[in-house]
Amino acid sequence: MNFLHMAERKGFALLADQIIAHRNDQEKWTSDMLHLVDMSEKFLGSFYGEDIYVQARKQLKENGRWARFALHALQSVHPRVAKTAALNGGFQAAFLGRQKTLSLSEKYGINIPWIILMDPTSRCNMHCTGCWAAEYGHTLDISYETLDQIISEGENMGIYFYMMTGGEPMTRWNDIRKLAASHPCCEFMLFTNATLINPENVQEMTALGNIALSISIEGFEETNDSRRGKGCFRRVMKAMDLLHRQGMLFGSSTCYTKKNIPDVMSDRFFNLLIDRGCLFAWFFHYMPVGQDAAPALLPTPDQRAYVYHRIREVRRSSPDGQGRFLFPMDFQNDGEFVNGCIAGGRCYCHINSNGDMEPCVFIHYSNMNIKNHSLLECLSQPLFRVYKKRQPFNHNHLRPCPMLENPEILGQMIREVHAPSTDLMAPEQPDNLFQKCVSYAAAWTPEAEKLWKESHPESTHGSNS
Repeated sequence: MNFLHMAERKGFALLADQIIAHRNDQEKWTSDMLHLVDMSEKFLGSFYGEDIYVQARKQLKENGRWARFALHALQSVHPRVAKTAALNGGFQAAFLGRQKTLSLSEKYGINIPWIILMDPTSRCNMHCTGCWAAEYGHTLDISYETLDQIISEGENMGIYFYMMTGGEPMTRWNDIRKLAASHPCCEFMLFTNATLINPENVQEMTALGNIALSISIEGFEETNDSRRGKGCFRRVMKAMDLLHRQGMLFGSSTCYTKKNIPDVMSDRFFNLLIDRGCLFAWFFHYMPVGQDAAPALLPTPDQRAYVYHRIREVRRSSPDGQGRFLFPMDFQNDGEFVNGCIAGGRCYCHINSNGDMEPCVFIHYSNMNIKNHSLLECLSQPLFRVYKKRQPFNHNHLRPCPMLENPEILGQMIREVHAPSTDLMAPEQPDNLFQKCVSYAAAWTPEAEKLWKESHPESTHGSNS
């Protein structure tokens, strides 16, 4: 950062200290938050649109749902973690960094993401049905030096948010804590099965302040353990309790399938997450990736439509009717809020444990490897350029993916740029992947068109395909 940016961060940091100090005095806290909105608008101008600031002020002045949620989160999370998350995820990544990535995107004519998802390792102590990492084997690591170089290059490009999965990223905890300490202005989020979390590393996370966790859970004990192994559910509950007591920032990560939707969309499940201290919940649609994938797990159109409505219902209300809530996000059905597919560097990209730079964690094809090329070169690869050219893949953003809902497009792009498969166990030809999604896409299209017209009656666009 230059001197001006350091001074600006210092100003936001001082206000963050004041907001945290007043977290138990709602009147003062609201006044501080309104000041933060004013500062953000002055700093960013019209970058995020005037309506953002209007709605934020309205929420605060009327003690709206999201104002109450923000205060609850601040009261639940350790002050150091809360402040660092606000500065790194807010000021650094969403404000300062996003302006730079968009400027460089225009300069180079490519997508530059504001989030990079990396697999520091393929090692894992579990083998869960439907997990893309399970296809990779358990023998690969990205060296600490390469991880550090990726983040250093990313910071120079305005990328300050790094998510890590695997494999199980906690098997690389010693290296991850070194990365977090070496890059204190970056925010790190680990997608973890939570079985390696213990009091010692939780204390280290709290001291660092710039690490958050997304914990995998697939339903209640019977459903979860049928996919993830006996005893896993109880270990996850124990880890969540430990994180909650320590004031860590964490949430859940759930892959929804035909089998577990009744469990993971229930009030009981959402209340379980709230009780354990989760502040957010990721929901990922099952993807039939890999030779051993099970297309029979794909949700039916009716089930997916139910998830679409259910997630929005939970975001609007409290599952137990007592004013307690969390923020659920649906990676697939929330495409309408981010204008379709966010992969290929548009908002994020993926680096697998072999170093292959892939457009998406579910799309295992690439033209370049980060071990042999710079980050900028990898983001400039032919596959990412054709992604940028073709996005959005459908004007109906409830059909965002070039694999799941528009499978013919993925095959076209891969063939156009001759991108080889990066699946580390059994390379998969795009036509094989295409065939697994064709019937699903055809069945989902009528329901997606109906939902899109209901929620976007002003839209003049029909389907692309």
